[in-house]
Amino acid sequence: MRKHLSTILKLLITVAGLTFVLTQIDLQTLTDLFLQTSPGWILITFLLVNLGLVVRAYRWLVLLRGLDVDVKLSRLTALYYVGTFFNSFLPTSFGGDVMRVVEVARDVPGGIAAGTVILDRLTGLLMLFIMALLALPFRPANFPDSLLWLVIGLSVAGLVTGAFLLEGSLIVRFGKWLPVPLSPTGSSPVSRILRAVNAVGWPAVVRALLISLVFNLILVAWWWTSARALGYHLPLTFLLLVIPVLSITLLVPAIGGFGPREAVATVLFNGSLAATGTSLPSGTGFALSTLVFLLERLPGILGGFVYLGMSLRGESVQKDTTEADDGP
Repeated sequence: MRKHLSTILKLLITVAGLTFVLTQIDLQTLTDLFLQTSPGWILITFLLVNLGLVVRAYRWLVLLRGLDVDVKLSRLTALYYVGTFFNSFLPTSFGGDVMRVVEVARDVPGGIAAGTVILDRLTGLLMLFIMALLALPFRPANFPDSLLWLVIGLSVAGLVTGAFLLEGSLIVRFGKWLPVPLSPTGSSPVSRILRAVNAVGWPAVVRALLISLVFNLILVAWWWTSARALGYHLPLTFLLLVIPVLSITLLVPAIGGFGPREAVATVLFNGSLAATGTSLPSGTGFALSTLVFLLERLPGILGGFVYLGMSLRGESVQKDTTEADDGP
């Protein structure tokens, strides 16, 4: 029953996001935007998305090597593709991250395995916040003050929170006052991150952050090439500033992650770009976010074939998910 409630909640959030978008855009304009897409830029974006998967797999490899876990990059890349398949096409609580935890839990305690996967994502988000702050002095002219302070607030809050999680001593010291999801003990996400950081060591964490820099540059690049596919040349500094905001919306549960980001993108691109003097038709933000969403999901189709091949070879990636948790 709990699994069904989770799926229903995701569906409702997706519908709510899309309903909001439909009140803000002109459907004919949106149709025209999609009809004029450039196949060449679409292909470049697709290649960048796939390159991003390989880079993230290598980041995960660096963290696992900190645990003395010897896994081939090709294996981790395959698991990332399969994870994309699970996240994109299956309305199940057994998502790509859970699958990755289960795989790593064959070699290390489940709590540390889960922490490593969370740490993999955390380093990417932290570097995105750093890049946004570094891009502030180069923001486009007339960049909206409201968005400026939103970017600063989110980035600073994210970096401070990340620093507390990575350093850990203050959380451990005052952990008894924290609610269960933030407790540094037991099997909470915070506890798993702390154990993973202690297990992999700071050199691996620093290397993961540097790899995240490369990945985030690729991420910005595929948003830029997606915009070019629609016929628009967006300032790179603008994308560096808004992508962290859009990335935060991906934490909101939705079917395949679709809906919340598209709603926020509609508001950000329509209002903010107009303030900078960039003239774009209504619906550009939604069209761009939707195009990015679709191109990010295409590797999931490849991941489905990878999963099928692994299953036929007897390399099952779905085991009892309780193995991913070593308990309190």
